[in-house]
Amino acid sequence: MTLRFPLLRFLPPPGAPRRLAAAQLCNSVGDGAYYVCSALYFTRVVGLSPAQIGLGLTVAWAVGSVAGVPLGSFADRRGPRGTSVLLALATAGSVASFLVIRSFWAFLLAVVCYATAQCGLAAARQALLAGVVPPGERTGVLAHLQAVLNAGLAVGAALGGLALGAGTERAYLGVFALDATSFLVCAAFLLRLPAVAPVPGREAGEPRLAVLRDRPYALVTLLNAVLLLRMPLLSLAIPLWIVERTSAPGWLVSALFVLNTVAVMLFQVRVARPVTDLGGAGRAVRRSGLVMAASCAVFALSALPGAGWAAALLLVAGAVLQVDAEMRQSAGSWQIGFSLAPDGRVGQYQGFFGTGVPVARTLGPLLLTSLLLLWGIPGWLLLGAVLLAASYAMGPAVRRAETVQRGGEPREAVVTG
Repeated sequence: MTLRFPLLRFLPPPGAPRRLAAAQLCNSVGDGAYYVCSALYFTRVVGLSPAQIGLGLTVAWAVGSVAGVPLGSFADRRGPRGTSVLLALATAGSVASFLVIRSFWAFLLAVVCYATAQCGLAAARQALLAGVVPPGERTGVLAHLQAVLNAGLAVGAALGGLALGAGTERAYLGVFALDATSFLVCAAFLLRLPAVAPVPGREAGEPRLAVLRDRPYALVTLLNAVLLLRMPLLSLAIPLWIVERTSAPGWLVSALFVLNTVAVMLFQVRVARPVTDLGGAGRAVRRSGLVMAASCAVFALSALPGAGWAAALLLVAGAVLQVDAEMRQSAGSWQIGFSLAPDGRVGQYQGFFGTGVPVARTLGPLLLTSLLLLWGIPGWLLLGAVLLAASYAMGPAVRRAETVQRGGEPREAVVTG
């Protein structure tokens, strides 16, 4: 019994939620290996410059963020299960194409296809989840999926590390073949889920992409994108901050990444458990803003003169606060994104809400490196203030969005604050 308990903590309930988790685990293992090796593969094997890679990824995620909405709408109209399977296969194909490309323009085309398929897949899978999981259980299932995602990324990163250690073209090609295969297996698991009936066709005069005219929902999405600026912190801004602005040892970069991954694996489900409606979501987001502001202040203090061990302790404390804020913000945003999506339009609304991720990945690195590395301690304090303000603004924005959606009468206890 004791041997089974740790595993069961990460798994969602049997049935459709567990099959979704299996699909998530498969592609996250491949993605973990891909993320570790992709930059060196494109420079050492394909022969691209860092500037070309940066430009290609920026264009790709910009296109993907725009394509997510119509692909999500397509999932609503044609059925999310079939659409998810097709987009998983498209992702596998785009990753497989990396094995043979050897020019910038081929790379650009492949990476645009990859980002488009990934953004569409994210929206279609959310619509599929909405069709097979009752509303009150969705945030809890998403928390399990996030824990499984982190576990898969950790395993994949370890496999990618072996390829980096080998440093050969064959090892890099093996990683990309693994990632492509992982999406094929993901498609197989998605195909085993129950079919979700497509929504009826549009009524006369109804816009094709109604979410683009939903200004209250657009404001909620914008605030969520601001809160997601935390995403490039751990992967880019904090590593550069440690090396250039503190006396802490460089190996701490890896330690903080492991700390974040393990914390999400262990505690995301527990943190998300109280979030079952918009009221709980609003409280989670507000608390995440407070904790994130405290985290930014602690990170700022790590640059003060002193011993390396003192800076390291401050960085660890800041990382603990940061992952706590991340888990609260994730749980709150999942509930908000689903609760405000009208029935029959979950795909397109989730596609629009999900644009915060590629926007944060595209604009976040430039904004955060400029703010933190050029401004230093004042930059951290400003970042904390912006995130705190966005978290508190989410409450009125959600209240307005729900009131408009329900025709002036909120359906459930809405966010206060």
